[in-house]
Amino acid sequence: MKKSIIKKEVFTALLASISYVLSTFVSFPRMAPFQHFANVIGAVFLGPLWGFNCALMTGLMRMILNGSTILAVIGAVVGAFLSGLLYKKFHKFIWAVVGEVIGTGILSAIISYPFMRAFYGLPKTSVFTYIPFFIPASLMGATLGYILLKALDKSKVLPYLKSLVNN
Repeated sequence: MKKSIIKKEVFTALLASISYVLSTFVSFPRMAPFQHFANVIGAVFLGPLWGFNCALMTGLMRMILNGSTILAVIGAVVGAFLSGLLYKKFHKFIWAVVGEVIGTGILSAIISYPFMRAFYGLPKTSVFTYIPFFIPASLMGATLGYILLKALDKSKVLPYLKSLVNN
């Protein structure tokens, strides 16, 4: 059991690092699609709790090392958790994507608003302010994750990789 936990810790750290690097070098204004890509991959390989931890580590690295706002954390962890939860329940890649887009694109966007008002002095606007930014980013990244997972599954490599992480 201890060996399995160490493997998950290493994979989580590796995925968070890859997500951080890709989010740093491939970004669009107010979008970090590779965070959402990693969330979907983490949902399938790690499940909801480890996926949450991975998203948290990536968000904290983006905040500390890049000077990103708290959106880097809040905008990722809810989607990662919901993505992992839905994948665990249905065992279909599309549910990991749905969880990521709903969790990040809608729920995280709404949850982020009061934090941005409290910590950064965001003027009073709508609680839905971040939805137009979060949905396209999460949809783009989650779709990329889905494409990679389908390719790995089609090539019959995915079960082997999952067994490396989980056994």
